[in-house]
Amino acid sequence: MKIVVGITGSSGSIFAVEFIKKTEADKFLIISKWGKVVLHDETGESENSLRPYVKNIFKDSDLTAPTASGSNYFDAFVIIPASTSTIGKIASGIGDTLITRTAQVCLKERYKMILCVRETPLATNTLEQLAFLSREGVIVMPISPPMYFVPKTVDEYINAFVNKLQSVLGIRRTGGWRAEEFE
Repeated sequence: MKIVVGITGSSGSIFAVEFIKKTEADKFLIISKWGKVVLHDETGESENSLRPYVKNIFKDSDLTAPTASGSNYFDAFVIIPASTSTIGKIASGIGDTLITRTAQVCLKERYKMILCVRETPLATNTLEQLAFLSREGVIVMPISPPMYFVPKTVDEYINAFVNKLQSVLGIRRTGGWRAEEFE
């Protein structure tokens, strides 16, 4: 599986780090300018520290990168975390960065795109933009870890969300609510 991962400047970059480190797939990374800042501030990680976990890293300013063209197929584009600014640009058809251009490619080519929104509360315009994108086939996945297994640590919360994201991508299946009764 070939997955493009976008990291924007929204809080919650630890979810991206864990997704990148734990997902066995060919991953290609794009980090926005503010995504780099938040990534370092929240996790101490950098673009270079994530390099061993991805096949390639593309600059968000490089609109000539392979993901900017629908002629280069990939299985999914995951924006984690997805800032409301990025969501607004995608919903408006603005492709001024590689992250937003890759999203435009997903929309026109009907590639799988997952927006992992980490913002609360959400403004009405953002809700409307997410509803529009959902109708266009985008999976809107707020970063909201499942609680039914009663996590005891922050790492368990983070991993639960990463596992759910991998499940949505079809990479793995995780147990759900009272799953043992459904086998």
